[in-house]
Amino acid sequence: MTVDTVTGVVGPAITAALPPHVRLLLLTDGKRISRVLHVLAELGIADELAGGPLTVPELAERTGTHGDSLGRVLRVAAAFGVFAERPDGRYTLNDVGEALRSDVPGSQRDMVLYNGDEMLWRSYGQLMHTVRTGQPAFEAAYGHGFFEHLEQDPRAGALFDRAMTGMSRATARMLLDGFDFGRFGRIADVGGGRGWFLAELLGRHPRMRGTLVDRPAVVEEAHRLFDEAGVTDRVEVVPGDFFGELPRGRDAYVLKAVLHDWDDERAAAILGRVREALAGRPEGRLLVCEFLVGPANEWDRGKLLDLDMLIRFGGRERSEEQWRALLATAGFELVNEPVAGRWAVLECRPVPGTR
Repeated sequence: MTVDTVTGVVGPAITAALPPHVRLLLLTDGKRISRVLHVLAELGIADELAGGPLTVPELAERTGTHGDSLGRVLRVAAAFGVFAERPDGRYTLNDVGEALRSDVPGSQRDMVLYNGDEMLWRSYGQLMHTVRTGQPAFEAAYGHGFFEHLEQDPRAGALFDRAMTGMSRATARMLLDGFDFGRFGRIADVGGGRGWFLAELLGRHPRMRGTLVDRPAVVEEAHRLFDEAGVTDRVEVVPGDFFGELPRGRDAYVLKAVLHDWDDERAAAILGRVREALAGRPEGRLLVCEFLVGPANEWDRGKLLDLDMLIRFGGRERSEEQWRALLATAGFELVNEPVAGRWAVLECRPVPGTR
């Protein structure tokens, strides 16, 4: 299964052959299934099965759990294609279960743990608050903002960081494979975190030079990563804030998974800063890397991610039409044709005579 096709085969479409009332009830089972996967991920069941099939009593002994209860949870997971139960009662890994291992490339264990964590489901429990008021559900659930919570709770902060790092690596490779970043000699990654995306980008393009811009506490950790990637001599690290003045003179400015954290007003303010940095460079480019929401009545994960943004901090995922409107407010126009329903690179140029 390729990345291009995956969004078309998951989600509600897979249940289309079921009667309508059954499909409706099945959709309400998501919270149950998510919790089952979270428990199995937390117990490290996939890692235990990496050496070969095991019985439920063997798994219970290794994980310090109640055998009958664990077996019933495993049965549900197997019914949904996560792990497989053999005729002799032993459980074994399948392709989906492999992705729950902690020691494999592309592991989804941390993302499963995050999706089943209290900070997510407790926020969704306050979704009605957001629907009625337009205010982030997270703040209603916890009494403070999302990023403040990550700072106050080291466990939650570490989990979020691991999950987002794993997701970033997967999406980064997809974006790098699908867009010609090598056209640009000097690129600034604005809000680029610890620099993983920029390091990958420079590793692929030996003649490119890069600038990493993010908060001081974040970019402090980037130097080690750049050293390990062997690109330190081609990187400038600039502590800063994307709401403040940005370094000028770059050929392209990357905003990867930045703007979806913010409502239109604050996203436009960030775009305005990039527009200022590109002043006098009509050939310069803004490269927005985000999930592009697909058409109505079609499944894509971006429509769920949009709710995550909404309840966490009032941000949003956007459709192409919404992106064009937002970009125009900051003096940009879209010049490529990104594919909807997946992560995409939106190539934008400054509109002459604006700003």
